[in-house]
Amino acid sequence: MKLNRNFLVHQAGTETLIVPTGRAGFAGVVKGNDTFGTIVRMLQNSTTEDAIIARLQQTYTDPYKQIQKDVQHIVSELRKIGAIDDE
Repeated sequence: MKLNRNFLVHQAGTETLIVPTGRAGFAGVVKGNDTFGTIVRMLQNSTTEDAIIARLQQTYTDPYKQIQKDVQHIVSELRKIGAIDDE
């Protein structure tokens, strides 16, 4: 999976923003914290949920199940707005 090319990533202080282009089919801005930012940055290249979870486990001390749940939720929400292309 990979971030759809019609969505741009912008860092604003501690927040990460995903901004759609005119071709995205979604109107609005998605913003999130550092964890969201890590996920989105990884999605700029082809990756998997397992790879994202493994990366977050290196940074955070949360239990595996919590990290997995958070990643699945964010990926699901990004899919709903068309921000993720499954390759």
